[in-house]
Amino acid sequence: MNSIRVLLADDHRLMRAGIRALLKSLDLVQVIAEAGTGHEAIDLAEQHQPDLVIMDIGMPELNGLEATARLKKLSPPPRVIILSMHANEEYVKRALQAGAAGYLLKGAEPAELELAIKAVMRGETYLTSAISKQVVQNYLYPERRKTSPHQELTPRQREILQLVAEGHSSKDIALKLNLSVKTVDTHRTELMQRLDIHDIAGLVRYAIRIGLISADS
Repeated sequence: MNSIRVLLADDHRLMRAGIRALLKSLDLVQVIAEAGTGHEAIDLAEQHQPDLVIMDIGMPELNGLEATARLKKLSPPPRVIILSMHANEEYVKRALQAGAAGYLLKGAEPAELELAIKAVMRGETYLTSAISKQVVQNYLYPERRKTSPHQELTPRQREILQLVAEGHSSKDIALKLNLSVKTVDTHRTELMQRLDIHDIAGLVRYAIRIGLISADS
């Protein structure tokens, strides 16, 4: 049987080292690359074509959820397990909508990571045992779910929302995304209108609430 080729994506080197050490003890698992940002994870996935990406949910500039959605557009797309500190329904729902095959809390027992890997590599969806049944039911029966304003934003607007919430200026964002300052300002104005939020502080609070950034970012 071929080994499972894994890409680790987490902005904390110590966390990556711990996960890598844990994976070394598992049969047929090989860590082929490590990324410290969402953008780097996408670049490395395109280069190495891993079978599985273990993705931190909270990374700077492009968070794990947005990175996951982009990874799922690759051919072939890797399976993705999201690592998070949050059992909040909004986080889990957005991870599943982005295309994640697994959602695991960082406080889980090490043995649960192996269970999650085996499950998603069998083509199953793995949700950590701490996730409520209500989250699963809401995902399985979409007619019961309400569309959130965040879902109506474009990927570019979500990316700019995260960067604005992290404190980047329009000029900084334009340089990072290779856009004009005017284009960035237009995106920011449109997302504020869609979200009905009209100041930066409100955008920061909203980004924290939906999991784009953490409160200690």
